[in-house]
Amino acid sequence: MNIKAPRGTRDVLPEDIYKWHYVENIIRKACSRFGFEEIRTPVFENTELFLRGVGDTTDIVQKEMYTFNDKGGRSITLKPEGTASVARAFVENKMYAKPQPTKLYYIYPLFRYERPQAGRLRQHHQFGVEVFGTMDPSIDAEIINLAMVLFDSLGIKGLELNINSIGCPKCRVEYNKALKQYLEDRVDKLCKDCNERLARNPLRVLDCKNKTCKEIVDDAPVIIDYLCGECDEHFDKLKRYLDTVGLSYKINPKIVRGLDYYTKTVFEIISTDIGAQGTVCGGGRYDGLVSEIGGPDVPGIGFGLGIERLLLAIENQNITIPEPQKFDFFVVCMKEDYKMYAFDILQKIRYQGYSADMDHMSRSMRAQFKYADKLDAKYVIIIGDDEVKNRVVSLKNMETGEQIQKQLEDILSDIKNRKDD
Repeated sequence: MNIKAPRGTRDVLPEDIYKWHYVENIIRKACSRFGFEEIRTPVFENTELFLRGVGDTTDIVQKEMYTFNDKGGRSITLKPEGTASVARAFVENKMYAKPQPTKLYYIYPLFRYERPQAGRLRQHHQFGVEVFGTMDPSIDAEIINLAMVLFDSLGIKGLELNINSIGCPKCRVEYNKALKQYLEDRVDKLCKDCNERLARNPLRVLDCKNKTCKEIVDDAPVIIDYLCGECDEHFDKLKRYLDTVGLSYKINPKIVRGLDYYTKTVFEIISTDIGAQGTVCGGGRYDGLVSEIGGPDVPGIGFGLGIERLLLAIENQNITIPEPQKFDFFVVCMKEDYKMYAFDILQKIRYQGYSADMDHMSRSMRAQFKYADKLDAKYVIIIGDDEVKNRVVSLKNMETGEQIQKQLEDILSDIKNRKDD
């Protein structure tokens, strides 16, 4: 039987994992600079969280969730998105009782049953940030700036920031009327899904990927023409904050994002280097989400970006991610009888904080050197007759070819001193 990974998933192999570590380290450093703290939530949640938080008119809930009954008969869903879980943790752990705002970030896997494509898998990994506790548009600009700083730190170019405001429930009443009237006149041309969306949530039609539907909504009324005074002022201040830090942007009235919880600010960062699906980061404000899932009336805002799509953009822009040194030392022994001594040397090296390995396959001495070279070891420790007799080691610098014989402690001390210098 040839068992393979499920469709839409893939293994991250040792030869590629350093790229993930590199990106994750830069993410963590950027978040620390902006005052964000990491949170980790369970890989699955009660299904009701996503029904209430994400919205039952969204494609995620209707088509893409991995939902099952556990052995206790409870409906459980693998996380399809990150924000609702973090909001649930914020409420359940009474984080709202602490001084606000609460600034959190996460890096974890998400699960959606959708057609696999470039950089988008059924199990993918997402970095996201969430801020709770403030309505001020400065925090909207803050998280957008964080995303752009991160991309700049990774060397990614050719990005376009698209922003929009989708208003509040008060704005939406008049806008939904105008949008619904416009779409009803063209209902016979809308796809089946959009006909259903039209009845339940007309705003969702703007997010349809069907070519004909996209052409229809090109001339649809835009919500920024229907913003109430408060939302209009909020959007104006956001633009001024972005101008202050020199972030260029495009106002794109067609951005609504794919989830029901969004209000006011929504944004996407677009790349031309990952194929047709060019969004590498998206997010926005969700001021009603916390109360919707049973918490107090606390505003929130956040964004998410897929790690796989981020790596794809890095690859397509030919950005070099530095490969780490695999080993500081490799221990070579001339005879099988010397392996015990070599094993003791190996552990002493590791206890001093260095990476090291030895042969476990009974290779010849020549083959051990070849293997050490393949592992890109900086130094080879040689254990032979003289070394065992005199309780010393021979050290060969694999870059210069220089070889010396000393006590192990003296060698490690010399190397440490050179590093400190």
